[in-house]
Amino acid sequence: MDSQPSFVSFNADRVRSPIVLSVPHAGRAYPPDCTTLTRVGLDRLIRLEDRYADQLAERCNVAGYHLIIAQVPRLWIDLNRAETDVDAQMIDPPLRAPSSVSHKVRSGLGLVPRRLSGVGDIWRARLSRDDLVTRILTAHRPYHAAVAAALALARNRYGGALLIDIHSMPPLMTGPPADIVIGDRFGRSADTRMAEVARVICEAAGFRVALNTPYPGGYLIERHGRPADNIHALQLEVDRRLYLDESLTEPASGLEIIQELILSVTVALAAEIQSSNYAEAAE
Repeated sequence: MDSQPSFVSFNADRVRSPIVLSVPHAGRAYPPDCTTLTRVGLDRLIRLEDRYADQLAERCNVAGYHLIIAQVPRLWIDLNRAETDVDAQMIDPPLRAPSSVSHKVRSGLGLVPRRLSGVGDIWRARLSRDDLVTRILTAHRPYHAAVAAALALARNRYGGALLIDIHSMPPLMTGPPADIVIGDRFGRSADTRMAEVARVICEAAGFRVALNTPYPGGYLIERHGRPADNIHALQLEVDRRLYLDESLTEPASGLEIIQELILSVTVALAAEIQSSNYAEAAE
């Protein structure tokens, strides 16, 4: 990944809105040696991607909102995991196992994914410590630094800021049916009014919405959402069937509808952040 940046940032030249949008799992810039390092072909490993989720924010990009999109693929490093969320046994020499291991690591989806359901183990060999550190320094930390800096600039300009972290999800097979899941870490990463505004917009457009179940939000909104400082963070999960074809690999006719929905949610949340209540809270 040394030949190109691990992410791209749009509309960062000046602060035009309190909203920052992030797309951490849509990266498709696979290193050439992926084919020799992995046990199975990339045609199967693209299941790790939030396939073309970057395109969901395209109308926000055109409208001038600050947008940060990963280019590094989730296969290489997961930007929505903490640096410590590592499967110790997949590193050579093995790291000291932490006192507690997250469910994501146990299931093989830590900082560097180890296995994938229906595929099995991904890598032919363990990852060296030096390689792990390189991935963190060249991809993970720069991405989070860019998000933090963008939110700080927005808050300084508008008195408050909001991160919208965009993801796509496979069709939900259990629990209440939902087309879109809005996560705010059960109110810990954002004022609950933010999720409510997003929910109203999505339901008014005819979509079924769930709050925090089964996706309450990951590391990105946990790290960057600080409601007490008037920096809020929401995660939006969109069912891939809404904008991809039947094979869930290429954009389809529903893409424009979801692009318009994401823009509508962004506009409404920008207005909410700039409302008198939040302006007063920031003074």
